[in-house]
Amino acid sequence: MAVALRCFRHLPPLLSRSAFAVARGLPQAPAGCPALLLDGCRHRVLQVLLTRQLATKKAKGKGQSQAKVNISAALVEDIINLEETNEDMQAVVEALKEDFSRNLSVRTSPGALDQIIVMTKDGKFPLNQLGQISQKSPQLLIVNMTNFPESTAAATKAIRESGMNLNPEVDGTIIRVPVPKVTREHRESLAKLAKQSTNKSKEALRKVRSKSITQVKKSKSKVSEDTIWLLEKQIQQMADSAAAEMDKLLAAKTKELLG
Repeated sequence: MAVALRCFRHLPPLLSRSAFAVARGLPQAPAGCPALLLDGCRHRVLQVLLTRQLATKKAKGKGQSQAKVNISAALVEDIINLEETNEDMQAVVEALKEDFSRNLSVRTSPGALDQIIVMTKDGKFPLNQLGQISQKSPQLLIVNMTNFPESTAAATKAIRESGMNLNPEVDGTIIRVPVPKVTREHRESLAKLAKQSTNKSKEALRKVRSKSITQVKKSKSKVSEDTIWLLEKQIQQMADSAAAEMDKLLAAKTKELLG
């Protein structure tokens, strides 16, 4: 009896692992615990873990906790590359962060115009590849289009439609861009743009999630339904985590913009 009790003391740490992690390698029998008895414990632990995971599939109603799934990427690499999926989701988050930093600022600087995309007859180009951008005063930016005069009109249109509340004025091949005063209306306009950018990023995130889940479902004929469900749940958790990070970025940017 004492021997059995010593074995069962090892169950709590086992129960904290996912079914897949446990299946990959359980600890060896401790000193004084017969290996045969621990093997029986292992089998029971696997059953308990799988039961706990699948119970969340049917859980309904508020207040019921949802178990976290943490599948080792190496164990399912023949079905889907989870690390690549996570990288794709994080790339969307980083793109939103870059958009906030570059395009949504209370103060407009020359660098804010650099990556405005200009549609020309030869294709799309960043504004800083077509014109020389400088700051004449705190209230005025200058874009010199001498090197590509034929793109002056397209550059002017791109600046006006950039969503940065800019109203450029053209004088030959020189584009003057007055920097708007920081009014409450301007701050609120930028905050709305931040919200719109976040919504677009979340849509891109949903596309990554849907693509990954579709890939997982293609393996239905090779793996169990439970494995498919666990993978779908983990992908959803990854997407939820990325979306939560976007919400934090939006909250911080909104606070910054509104002052």
